[in-house]
Amino acid sequence: MSLPLRVGIAGLGTVGASVIQLLRNQSNALAALTGRSIIVSAVSARNQSRDRGVDISGFEWFDDPVALATSPNIDLFVELVGGDEGPARLAVEAALAGGKPVVTANKALLAKHGMALAHSAETQKVALAFEASVAGGIPVVKTLREGLAGNSIQRVYGILNGTCNYILSKMEQEQLSFTECLAEAQRLGYAEADPTFDIGGFDTAHKLAILTSLAFGTAIDAEAIHIEGIQSITLADLKSADELGFRIKLLGVAQRTANGIEQRVHPTMVPKSSPIAQVMGVLNAVTIDADAVKELTLVGPGAGGLATASAVVADIADIARGIRSAPFGRPTGELEIAQRIPVQRHEGGYYIRLSVHDRAGAVASIATRMAERDISLESIMQRRSLTSKSYGVPSGPVPVVLITYATSETAMREALAKVVSDGTIAEAPQVIRIERE
Repeated sequence: MSLPLRVGIAGLGTVGASVIQLLRNQSNALAALTGRSIIVSAVSARNQSRDRGVDISGFEWFDDPVALATSPNIDLFVELVGGDEGPARLAVEAALAGGKPVVTANKALLAKHGMALAHSAETQKVALAFEASVAGGIPVVKTLREGLAGNSIQRVYGILNGTCNYILSKMEQEQLSFTECLAEAQRLGYAEADPTFDIGGFDTAHKLAILTSLAFGTAIDAEAIHIEGIQSITLADLKSADELGFRIKLLGVAQRTANGIEQRVHPTMVPKSSPIAQVMGVLNAVTIDADAVKELTLVGPGAGGLATASAVVADIADIARGIRSAPFGRPTGELEIAQRIPVQRHEGGYYIRLSVHDRAGAVASIATRMAERDISLESIMQRRSLTSKSYGVPSGPVPVVLITYATSETAMREALAKVVSDGTIAEAPQVIRIERE
């Protein structure tokens, strides 16, 4: 049997502690699988005395993750510190420059510096592995990079943030407001005290940037992603979606078009019949549309210590076996610079919810504005408010929901701008894109 693979782990939070636990519990199986033993020999974290639920007393301790990354006593560096700059970036750069393979779960670091880090890994002929950076325990990175090598991929999209999926699921199932569900997610530890990174769509965007590169052979371009969060979603939207046969999910979508690669993150209406619509709670899911396999959906835990650690350990095992792939599927010099497609050029169907002043001709005026931009309406739902004339009390705005056939984002926005300027509606329109199967 070969010499042991000595692993150094920087970051001993929930995931780091779980990696140590899995490597211990599965030591015999991993040795049989890889042909060598895998041992943790050194660690680094902020606080050496903190109780993490695992014994670290036998490991060499480093206060500085960069010092750990360059230590001659480790063969592989695992970065679980987090963040796109600071210690995480410096330590990964140092490990690669020193000829050490790296395993990381850091999607923010990869979204910002992935190309430079991949180039360094290729130059040093070492692995840069990051299965845990996207969708936790779901093996989507390996699926895109290796499992679907014989396919031409047209679209990849998915639920990439468990916090948002939990909130939207709970709102729908228990008829609670966004604010109430966010507070519950924070209480359960699914959302941070400052949840902006999750609910604002930024976490999903980092993961989408990685998936896009793997799916389409393009250089990471996180700045090209259009990002919207879920803060504006209301119970009225969820109810309308249900009646229309849809469910609302926060999706990251990357799609090949004739003009380039379209990348967007936003709340999306998906048909209830689609596999991704069935994914509830904190689970993640990724759907891949390809020519040979047609549609493939992977579902599983997108976060959590053991689920994410599972992906980290899988990468460690590959490195122990001597497996080294180009980090993003092909050498960085062969990754294409994709043409950016602004969201204004997106074409598809739209859900539009309007609060319309209750007066004669208002809805007809809105339909006219849509027709002026060649927007065809698939359906119109109008509900009489409880303050309307039919109840013998002063009228108020009436909720009106429009579903459009495929149209351009530009045409839709121009039509709504006219509706607003006409004074027909009482508040800003709610617009949600529809992603059909």
